[in-house]
Amino acid sequence: MKTDPDIEPETSWHSMPVQEVFQHLQTSENGLDSSQARQRLDSFGPNKLPRARKQGPFKRFLLQFHNVLIYVLLAATIVTALLQQWVDSAVIFAVCLVNALIGFIQEGKAEKSMESLQGMLAPVATVLRDGQKKTVPAEELVPGDVVVLSSGDKVPADLRLFQARDLQIEEAALTGESVPVGKDIYEADPEAGLGDRSCMAFSGTMVAYGQGAGVVAATGAHTQIGRISAMLAQVQTLTTPLLKKITRFGHFLTAAILVTALATFAFGILVRQLMPSEMFMAAVGLAVSAIPAGLPAIMTITLAIGVQRMARRNAIIRKLPALETLGAVTTICSDKTGTLTKNQMTVQSVQVSEDLYLITGTGYNPMGEFRLQDQNIDPLQHSLLAETLRAVLLCNEAHIYYQENEGVYRLEGASTEGALVAAAMKAGLDQKQENADRPRIDAIPFSSDKKFMATLHDYHQDGGRRIILKGAPERVLERCSHQANSNGQKELDPDFWHNSGETIASRGQRLLAVAFKDVPGDKKGLDEEDTSEGFTLLGLFGIIDPPREEAVKAAAKLIGRCVSVRDCQSAGINVKMITGDHALTAVSIADELGIGDGRTFLAGKDLEKMSDEELEKKVPGVDVYARTSPEHKLRLVQALQAGGNIVAMTGDGVNDAPALKRADVGVAMGKGGTEAAREASDVVLADDNFASIANAVEEGRTIYDNLKKAILFILPTNGGQALVVMASIVLGIGLLGEGGEYTLPISPPQILWINMIIAVTLALALAFEPPEGNVMSRPPRPPDEPLISGFLIWRVASVSVLLVIGTLWHYQYMLSGGASHELASTTAINTLVVGQVFYLINSRFIHEPAWSIRGFLGSRAVLISIAVLAVLQIGFTYLPFMQYIFQTEPVCLESWIRIVLFGIIVFLAVELEKAFFRSRTGD
Repeated sequence: MKTDPDIEPETSWHSMPVQEVFQHLQTSENGLDSSQARQRLDSFGPNKLPRARKQGPFKRFLLQFHNVLIYVLLAATIVTALLQQWVDSAVIFAVCLVNALIGFIQEGKAEKSMESLQGMLAPVATVLRDGQKKTVPAEELVPGDVVVLSSGDKVPADLRLFQARDLQIEEAALTGESVPVGKDIYEADPEAGLGDRSCMAFSGTMVAYGQGAGVVAATGAHTQIGRISAMLAQVQTLTTPLLKKITRFGHFLTAAILVTALATFAFGILVRQLMPSEMFMAAVGLAVSAIPAGLPAIMTITLAIGVQRMARRNAIIRKLPALETLGAVTTICSDKTGTLTKNQMTVQSVQVSEDLYLITGTGYNPMGEFRLQDQNIDPLQHSLLAETLRAVLLCNEAHIYYQENEGVYRLEGASTEGALVAAAMKAGLDQKQENADRPRIDAIPFSSDKKFMATLHDYHQDGGRRIILKGAPERVLERCSHQANSNGQKELDPDFWHNSGETIASRGQRLLAVAFKDVPGDKKGLDEEDTSEGFTLLGLFGIIDPPREEAVKAAAKLIGRCVSVRDCQSAGINVKMITGDHALTAVSIADELGIGDGRTFLAGKDLEKMSDEELEKKVPGVDVYARTSPEHKLRLVQALQAGGNIVAMTGDGVNDAPALKRADVGVAMGKGGTEAAREASDVVLADDNFASIANAVEEGRTIYDNLKKAILFILPTNGGQALVVMASIVLGIGLLGEGGEYTLPISPPQILWINMIIAVTLALALAFEPPEGNVMSRPPRPPDEPLISGFLIWRVASVSVLLVIGTLWHYQYMLSGGASHELASTTAINTLVVGQVFYLINSRFIHEPAWSIRGFLGSRAVLISIAVLAVLQIGFTYLPFMQYIFQTEPVCLESWIRIVLFGIIVFLAVELEKAFFRSRTGD
């Protein structure tokens, strides 16, 4: 007898009748016997997700050296070691090692997405085996098993339901649906999305209410969570824009250094007739001087400082380059439920026969105001409103309580019912007191078939009792013959209620109706006939998962003061909503947030029909995407990236994880989000505050500005040193010994001293620069903008030439005055260093003038770095052991005066250049 069914991974279980599912899985409502289960477990494997192979710590450490600039530095380490320049070699290698260690520590967490998804599977399950209920480990479930579900259970596998009694399942983490989904046993359309497959219960979701039973249709990697796990394993993480630019810059710099060194080597031999061995040393000295040895460390430290700043602002940066990438973002894609919204249903509208009341406040916090015609009112003074709120408070299974240790209000029960309780509490009604005054006698619980709930209460009104009916408007209205008003009641006006419902629904709010029927005082219980007719309609409630207040503010902050889509686009940042929720709800929330035009959206079923090329053309004009699956979200991110966008994706659910991983920057919610989302992301918001994304964008732009300033500052140091070597050979400046040996004005150890001392003091100070005034009002930088623009090349070249002129002039001046080579060289080095000190003040502002109190004294880090440099440079010049190592001699006061005057000349020259370019651009 065949015991293992043939199951295709893509079988549409949701579109099959129940009996066909049983036949296909070779099982029945009584489940499998133990022997069948064992055989199938051998065939299908355990019900768990495959674990991804992880890189070992040693390999991850070695990968920190996989950078072109690091390769250049490692080559310099080897060359200097071969030349027995042990100090030089050790210092350069130390820079590489420190950079690698910082990166290893910051990015050392291996990918945990698969492990976090493992945790979403239920540890145990209740099954029917051998005709009896048994509790078994969830890992032992196999296709064909029958699983019994009840309130509070975590669904252990993908199930095709064949029993559902008032069954509601919370699927927000998987589908983005903001409220628990009612389940039934009827087959769905073959093309239905996950959120519309009402006859399926998916692995990892939670039973919110009711009972049910289903047959296991998929386990492990074949479940919907398993498919997301496989997608995560296949998703490629993109290199950040900064790392791409650093790589290109490294290639360019490497080629330029090699060509320059070879040209200088050839010129010295062919033109100057110098010895090849001496010229080889000079070429090596040029290469060492041209390499910005401190740049990788400066880049890493600058990012690390940004990470610390963001940690203080409740954003945890998991990967260093991600923070800078946020500054380059052109498009932010956001999940709705729990990210842009609170994931706490809230009553916003109450329509009674005479008035439409609006309620402020969000979530389960019972703080808010009732408004009528833009005026605050006391709801208990409006008898019809008060009675309507009392009815939904009594006909309710939810409870809200205050969690003192956390300072928040918590809900026990379904989110929709919790919203009704919160609305009644905002009016001043006490749930415990109302239940005591009007005790419940009997109840008919909500069911997905009936779509209503009914309760019987002793109202103590002339010994009478009252039935309260609450549920879907169409089911409640068909049982009503009258509607309540301030004078009692009158005949029902269906058109009025239909139009009122459409008005509320057009705002994306879900509708719920409540009605009552008075019955004799001897009524002891409820049956179906009691709820069939004769009710009086009290009112309609409009319920929604509202947008976070901080998300609305953050949407404006992301674009300066922009609040409309047109303004947002003109500022260069597009915000797009991608949700699994219904289109009407998505469009309404997007409209409140200023996303989209309030009408245009793209549904997942339409997106699925498009090719990648069609989607790439469509996405720029659409800002709201509804009823999307994890695959859809991933495709949308890829389509935006294919169009040249730098994409940030925010989310909190398992369904967001693949898109979070693929995005240039994935941003997950830290408190309310799933572990799968957090581990797939680059940034985690510890406070779930969408506004922190705006802070991160600001910090990212500041970091990029500071990196540019550091590069703009540090390259003239290297350029000046390299030009000193080149100019010395080309112009014949230097000492030629009797044996033909050639001595450079500045030796390789002295060059390395300047290289490192400038990097660890002055250049590092620029990492602490605060944001410039226009950082959040300007558009994002173009994704293809080069790290070194034409303007920056001009600045680097002009300052390098200026530094070389001053350095070599002072060297020659000292020699002509009878000074020794050592003294002339020491003077030249200090001239170069002091010129850089004054240039640091220029570099605090790339275009703005620096001749102000703010320019000179506005940065504590700059003042400290100059003080530290002064101490080190004085030691370099005057301490005997430093004189021995670097062959220096004491410099006199007259020489120091000339050195400082040269620094002032550098400062003034750069400021005049800034003024010239500002006058040309009109800034």
